[in-house]
Amino acid sequence: MIWENKISITNVFKLKYGGVNLYFGAGAINKIRDICAELRNKGISRLLIVTGKSSYKICGAWDHVKPALEEHEIEYALYDKVSANPTVDMVDEAVKAGREFKAQAVLGIGGGSPIDTAKAVAVLLKLEKTARELFKKREQPPTSLPIICINTTHGTGTEIDRYGVETIPETKYKIGMSLTYPEYSIDDPQLLVRLDSWQTIATAVDALNHVVESATNRNTTPFSIELAVEAARLIARYLPVATVTPENLVARYYLLYASMIAGIAIDHVGTHITHSLEHPLSAVKTEIPHGMGLGILLPAMVKTIYPAVPETLTEILKPIVPELSGRPGEAKVAASRIEEWLYSIGLRIKLSDYGFDESDIPDLVRLVKETPGLRNGLEAAPINVTEKDIERIYSESLHPLSSNR
Repeated sequence: MIWENKISITNVFKLKYGGVNLYFGAGAINKIRDICAELRNKGISRLLIVTGKSSYKICGAWDHVKPALEEHEIEYALYDKVSANPTVDMVDEAVKAGREFKAQAVLGIGGGSPIDTAKAVAVLLKLEKTARELFKKREQPPTSLPIICINTTHGTGTEIDRYGVETIPETKYKIGMSLTYPEYSIDDPQLLVRLDSWQTIATAVDALNHVVESATNRNTTPFSIELAVEAARLIARYLPVATVTPENLVARYYLLYASMIAGIAIDHVGTHITHSLEHPLSAVKTEIPHGMGLGILLPAMVKTIYPAVPETLTEILKPIVPELSGRPGEAKVAASRIEEWLYSIGLRIKLSDYGFDESDIPDLVRLVKETPGLRNGLEAAPINVTEKDIERIYSESLHPLSSNR
């Protein structure tokens, strides 16, 4: 019997990691009252809330947050203009609102975009910089306002790690950097049941890429590999369930858990090729969900690195491609089977479906080379990534791999 059948998903547990106090489980959202009480005890009575237009209400989080703020007499200002693939302009706009309100802490409600933005806002409320300056220089900020995160997707792991990603629109630079850890985070699967199938697939595939990259880069450790093996197993088991029965709390719980430990994995050792190549895609075409872009690139990326790390990939991908034996010559088989699995769970799109063609590849390669931080990711890959490798991965991701043969 699989061990997770013995776990009560309503047993909310507390995990301390990297300065984060994370509450995890069905019902964890109720901990917002305790968090508000602790904020008041620390003298915090003015909160800037950073979120998207409506998801914070649709998921049910606001039904708990608003009464908790009122109960503990915490005033709040609401910035609800964060979109997918957020920009530095959104950050600066939220910072302006926070300064005018004299915010003492920041609460991010949503998935990666709102929480990443909340982190950047909390940092900039303590610095005399613009968001452009912060992300272009990518220097570790010395301090920030306290951050509280209520996570509503099972993809980025941003509620447990220190990273944030924002786009500079005029240059198409989508830049990730180390910002700060949240002080409190909430992971409650009850807030995820209204994710549609598209969001469910995109966010879970994001988490899968996190562990594939963290386990295969030059900085990997036994810890990150063990996290990767478990996260991939849970995603392979529960993602098909969640796409068919979106209100299945057990499936949401374990996808959320997989995403969270994947966030720890990348916080521990980082990512590499797919993230470095995806950022230009969703910077150029902002309608591309980050996880979808990663999923499109994943088969060609695995094909490229498999000969260098066949044993590790065989272990991680066992639930998805059980026939792998860890031989370098299996690269094409591994890539094809991953693509087939992605198709089976509903990710049936390629770069050409978003309007990319061969003529776009030189500009994408340029962005990989120019965007601050992306070279660092490539240098962490298990191979020496050449410009030809980048071109080939983009090219092979334009259409199904079977048509590239």
